[in-house]
Amino acid sequence: MDRHSLTRRSLVGAGFGGAVLAGATTDALAQAGPPQTAAPPNPAPPKPGTLTTAPSSQAGLSPRLTMHAIDNFHGTPGAGMVCDLSIREGDTYRLIKTVTTSPTGRPTEPLLVDEAFKAGRYELLMHFDAYFRALDVKLPTPNFLGLVPVRFVIRDVGQRHHLPILFSPWGYSYYRGS
Repeated sequence: MDRHSLTRRSLVGAGFGGAVLAGATTDALAQAGPPQTAAPPNPAPPKPGTLTTAPSSQAGLSPRLTMHAIDNFHGTPGAGMVCDLSIREGDTYRLIKTVTTSPTGRPTEPLLVDEAFKAGRYELLMHFDAYFRALDVKLPTPNFLGLVPVRFVIRDVGQRHHLPILFSPWGYSYYRGS
C-alpha cells in the first residue's frame, strides 16, 4: 500500500478514529506511524449476582390456575391490579371471584384450585385503567386500554395452568406459562 494513501483503517490504526481531518496532509498522517493492531475486545460483562430469594417450587402442587401481572410500563410486578375471574355459561360470563394482586403481582391464592378448578371457557377481566390511575400515571382520558378481557380455555384439569400477563397503558400480551 502507498504510504500516502488514506483509508479508514489506516486512520483508525493511527488513533484518529473516524474523525474528519480538515486540512491534514498525508505526510502528517504518515508520520503517525504504521497502523497498530486494535486492542482486544472488552471481556464479557460480569454475570448478575445470585438471586436474593429463590423461586418457589411448583413440584407436588395440585392442578390449579394461577396468574402473574407484570407491569412493563414501570418494569415492576403489577401490584394492586384488580382482576375479575368469570366462567362462560351459555352466551354470558358469570363472575366467580374478584382478586387484587399482591406486591409480587400475583394473587395471594390460586385463582382456581381443588373442586373449583373445572374445565371451561374463562375470562380474566383486568382493570388497567384503575391500576394506572392509582399510580397517578398521566394518560389520556379515556385511556387507550380500560377493562381488558383475557380469555382462555381449560381443557385438562389434571394440569397446572399459569397466566403471565404483561401490560402497559397501550398494549398487553399473555400466554400459558408453567
